[in-house]
Amino acid sequence: MEGVYLILFFILGTILGSFYNVVGYRLPLEISISKGRSKCPHCLHELSWYELVPILSFLIQKGRCRACHKKIALFYPLVELATGILFAISYYSFGFTYDLGISLCIISLFMIIIVSDLTYYIIPDEVLVVFGVLILIFQYLKGSYMGLFSSLGSGLFLFFVMFLMMKLGYLLFKKESLGGGDVKLMLITGFVLPPLPGVIVIFLSSLIALPISIFLLLRKKEHMIPYGPFILLALILIYLMKIDFSGMM
Repeated sequence: MEGVYLILFFILGTILGSFYNVVGYRLPLEISISKGRSKCPHCLHELSWYELVPILSFLIQKGRCRACHKKIALFYPLVELATGILFAISYYSFGFTYDLGISLCIISLFMIIIVSDLTYYIIPDEVLVVFGVLILIFQYLKGSYMGLFSSLGSGLFLFFVMFLMMKLGYLLFKKESLGGGDVKLMLITGFVLPPLPGVIVIFLSSLIALPISIFLLLRKKEHMIPYGPFILLALILIYLMKIDFSGMM
């Protein structure tokens, strides 16, 4: 039965991953995510339902639009595949618990922000509010009011730490080194983790981002690197590994 649930969570993840692609692309442009069918970005051909089957449609169409035959960005099926895999791993790690709900919220937020931050350098406030509230609800269900207040306190602490880092970066480099969206993401991180592992998320995300930033700087002369996805990737890694920080607190 466990295998069946893993498959179901993988399928659910791919379906939602397809939706998260739409949310990440449309929300920063203030385009409705509930109205209007998806279109080919090249010829504006409206996609039929059988062209929107996660991963399979891309494979069957050999990565090309059925109407104009231009290449479909590989990014779309990769987001779907990654969401499916991470959903399945979350179920395997937590089973049917409140922690599973928190994990799925983090992954969902991660996928939307990958799309929006890499494309527009924007982290939409709407998705932060929605998933932040959902995470707090799960924390309340896990630990009643104590769990809720603890999460709020940790979130405010990490928000303040990241805010100070943003101000320090501006003083040192005379330009914005962190965005406001990155600071707000640390508030969400605090809703999930206590202060110490939350600070570890900051260092781990920086370590992950460093080689990629150097590569982009040398190869593409890119000076703006979206940091939000690295924060959430570090958060996912720590949360899924279920590291016990209680002895370090």
